[in-house]
Amino acid sequence: METRRTEVTTWYLEQTDPGRLVPAAPAPVEVVRAEVPSPELSRYLYLAVGGDHLWTDRLPWSYRDWAEWLAGPGTETWLAWDRGTPAGYAELRPGAGGEVELICFGLLPAFTGRGIGGHLLTEATARAWDLADRWDLPPTRRVWLHTCSLDGPAALPNYLKRGFQVYDTRVAVEDVWARPLGPWPGARD
Repeated sequence: METRRTEVTTWYLEQTDPGRLVPAAPAPVEVVRAEVPSPELSRYLYLAVGGDHLWTDRLPWSYRDWAEWLAGPGTETWLAWDRGTPAGYAELRPGAGGEVELICFGLLPAFTGRGIGGHLLTEATARAWDLADRWDLPPTRRVWLHTCSLDGPAALPNYLKRGFQVYDTRVAVEDVWARPLGPWPGARD
């Protein structure tokens, strides 16, 4: 696939206290943990959400890579369901010393602009803060994530509204695909 060089700004955000979480208004979706690790489901969500935002890091992953990643202690996938249809997801991954990273977060294109993202982020962040209640892990002391200028325009404002604070910003020129992949190859042709 053809690439282009572009300037990308990446913001690193954190919460260091669960009291900083500012809940969004509830949305008419059910947020449920995918308790059975499923490489197929996770790859589908990664492409369905990230395909329009040039998420490419995991595209070369094999089934085994996905399975091993999902089997990591404390790794969780949370899905927002709209009347039985997946609307978005959040992936949590614990790190050392009580840190939890919100690795992936977003909505499928058909579900943006309906208030679901704020609600899902509220639930995912709360689940990051209580991750040790479900796993043999130290209590969460920090929840962090990064987003970039390639992500949707609502991403950074949503994180800030939920009480995350920017602790670092980096700007780099990167090679990115000339066109978004979309949720499946050729979807944008």
